[in-house]
Amino acid sequence: MTQARIHPTALVDPAAELAADVEVGAYSIIAAGAQIGEGTRIGPHVLIGPHTRIGRRNVFFQFSSIGEAPQDKKYKGEPTRLEIGDDNTIREFCTFNRGTAQDAGVTRVGNGNWIMAYVHLAHDCQVGNGTIFANNAQLAGHVHVGDQAILGGFTVVHQFCRIGAHSITAMGTILLQDLPPFVMASGNTAVPHGINAEGLRRRGFSAEAVAAVKRAYKTLYKSGLSFAEAQAQITAETAAQPELQVLADFLASAGRGIVR
Repeated sequence: MTQARIHPTALVDPAAELAADVEVGAYSIIAAGAQIGEGTRIGPHVLIGPHTRIGRRNVFFQFSSIGEAPQDKKYKGEPTRLEIGDDNTIREFCTFNRGTAQDAGVTRVGNGNWIMAYVHLAHDCQVGNGTIFANNAQLAGHVHVGDQAILGGFTVVHQFCRIGAHSITAMGTILLQDLPPFVMASGNTAVPHGINAEGLRRRGFSAEAVAAVKRAYKTLYKSGLSFAEAQAQITAETAAQPELQVLADFLASAGRGIVR
């Protein structure tokens, strides 16, 4: 039977729950109430805070702070949470904060995400599955990120923004509004630059589906239609092209407006 490998300099609170095969590196700290699933490896000098639940087969590199209190002056010590799924890689110096009582009370990271060094996930962020965050991507509070989104290095996202599935940002992008699914964006502040066609093809989208996404992009950004008119036209096309449903749903709830 595989046994947990905990370095003798690590501090693991007796009230933490670790699966039998979890590895904990030198000088790491696991707080009371943390839960860590099978096959997860915690590198040296990592802090896992209280009320943090981590799934299976995750890898945390050195010097990260995972599940500490939110950086929110309204926070008064409420027992909010951080939840991380399975098969994620979190590189050096990342900071993931717990949620706040003003939102759902939980920050979430899904499955299979590749998160590079110095990434910050503020309180109440919701990250989907299969995303890639390059070095120094920074998310303010309450940001939602869809599946398979890619954030270039030094991308900075304003609080309450949403980033749609399969979208991508260039290095140094500043997002102050929502980035729709499939769209490529860059700049300060961000502007759209077509769709992530190569990414869609790599993920198995058919040529017909990619063409439909391109037409929807032109409807939204190149047709001269108002936002409401473009939204209605894209919604009408979802019956024939179900791949567009994620875009139609996103546009229907774009409270901050979209990158234009």
